[in-house]
Amino acid sequence: QEPLVESGGGSAQSGGSLRLSCTASSGVSFNRNSMAWFRQAPGKQREGVAGIDTDGRTAYIDSVKGRFTISRDNTKNTLYLQMNNLEPEDTAMYYCAAGPYGATIVLFGHAFDEGEYNHWGPGTQVTVSS
Repeated sequence: QEPLVESGGGSAQSGGSLRLSCTASSGVSFNRNSMAWFRQAPGKQREGVAGIDTDGRTAYIDSVKGRFTISRDNTKNTLYLQMNNLEPEDTAMYYCAAGPYGATIVLFGHAFDEGEYNHWGPGTQVTVSS
């Protein structure tokens, strides 16, 4: 059983919207984990996009600020990424990640350090056309 499973990817036009979801299995202590979305475009390194800690503090990379919103529902063990005003540069495989440093990762500026996360999903593809 995958610890995390993403869904909601697909194709969108530039300026459109998609909402990604990531559901955690029972093997992940979701409400005690920091969570994040990463993405990897073809030929590029994986990068952190948005992170959220157990106290609801969030972090975003500059290129998605004002367009993407990360949120979590601890009652459903689910992480979300609402993506609005999509751009072709957002085309990538999107990955969900969970890590044990629940309340400190955003506060200490480590939300996008891959080493802080020990559970990963298989990814969901997002393709944005102009």
